[in-house]
Amino acid sequence: MSATPAVLELTIAEIHARMAAGSLSAADLVTAYLRRIEAFDRQGPALNAIVNLNAAAHAEAVALDRAQAERGRPGGPLHGIPLLVKDNIDVAGMPLTNGLAAFRDYRPPRDATVIARLRAAGAIVLGKTTLPDFASSWWAYSSLSGETRNPYDLARDPGGSSAGSGAAIAANFAACGLGTDCGGSIRVPASCTGLVGIRGTPGLVSRVGSGPLVTLQDTVGPMTRSVADAARLYDVMAGFDAADELAGAAVAARPPSAYSAALDVDGLRGARLGLVTNAMGADSDPYAAPVNAVVRAACDAIRAAGGEVIEIGIPDLARHLADTSLYVNCSKHAINSYLLARPSLPLRSLNQIIEQRAYHPMLELLEACSAGPDLPDYDPLHFRRLAAREHFARSLLHLFGRARLDAMIYPTLQVVPPTRAQLSERVWTTLTFPTNTLIASQSWLPAASVPAGFTAQDLPVGLELLVRPYDETGLFRLAYAFEQATLARRAPAATPELP
Repeated sequence: MSATPAVLELTIAEIHARMAAGSLSAADLVTAYLRRIEAFDRQGPALNAIVNLNAAAHAEAVALDRAQAERGRPGGPLHGIPLLVKDNIDVAGMPLTNGLAAFRDYRPPRDATVIARLRAAGAIVLGKTTLPDFASSWWAYSSLSGETRNPYDLARDPGGSSAGSGAAIAANFAACGLGTDCGGSIRVPASCTGLVGIRGTPGLVSRVGSGPLVTLQDTVGPMTRSVADAARLYDVMAGFDAADELAGAAVAARPPSAYSAALDVDGLRGARLGLVTNAMGADSDPYAAPVNAVVRAACDAIRAAGGEVIEIGIPDLARHLADTSLYVNCSKHAINSYLLARPSLPLRSLNQIIEQRAYHPMLELLEACSAGPDLPDYDPLHFRRLAAREHFARSLLHLFGRARLDAMIYPTLQVVPPTRAQLSERVWTTLTFPTNTLIASQSWLPAASVPAGFTAQDLPVGLELLVRPYDETGLFRLAYAFEQATLARRAPAATPELP
């Protein structure tokens, strides 16, 4: 076997087929991905997506190879699959920073629940990826790591807050990645970097051992180059965890034995999808017009695959999104509770972090959250926003029924990935950036961003699919069929196959 096999765009199924044929080992796979990280993250385009590497990854891969040889079969459904993990998810023995330079020496004592499940299935944690401080931005600014680049255009941002996972998986630094999503932190970078990003119902995948921002909205999910890989991860990740206060979602959803069983190339045939036209930017907007063109072409592909696309509007959408935003009401308490539960961290409160300027200066949302209430339950606006969320969710479900929809669709982002210059000039702020990911986040409905195509400038565009409560099975079915109808994903030119 070659010590550095070709790994560009390999799926989990392809990796396992090569392992079964004896042409690829887990150890050689880890070596190949580490070589790519050295060539493209540290050198060359210098994406700056990786914040820490697991020094034990190669040894873990060797042990898995040995165990497979002894058993004559793989040790689990993710046997030997290298993962990259957003650095707000606990991995025992590795630093956990939440993007803060002040936390660079902290090491959690145990794995997050989701990491324990993935490792039990045979996965290897290859390393940790960059994020803005406390995952508090749509963009890749961090007091620890600085700025992460988009592999499709090095002058552009890869999206946040799961910025490093997006850039790294797009650049083929690992087989799969993990992110967290509160307002869109998986789906925004998935759109910007041509990936599949899954936001499930909060609590369906355990959040225990992950950094919080808005407790009732926070999720953990896969970021992958294919829907099939996302479903394979979800098969392992989803399930009840008594330590997660939202784990009742796993009871209500009744997860199937395998989400991957729902994948059907003909899944769009007979499906009725609603294109949310008031979630699209104006054609006169030079940043939105290229996105709109890709989305309209994607709708044509859906129709060609046997689906029906009708145009709809979500009534009072802007008001709903404003009325249901919980960041300023909840994030200070969530962050403070997280810090207090980890007494070895050097900073003990969000206010202390702000006072000591221990965060990146571009993170104005973090500043706004520090002015929020210490206890949301004593803030009347908190309960008004929760009531508004109920109203928003009911209105969406009413629209599902009235229009007889299987899913709503819209561009994940209304605009192309922003340049670093645009962000420095404050063309958008975190609170004004035109992302549609808040629709799912603030209604607590499942959604996925799937690659829809590329603009004339070769910038990736994501299409978001929104489904009814607990319909992750339907989400995977529709997302897979759309992916197969478009085959829009392609690797970035900045990170080619290594010789």
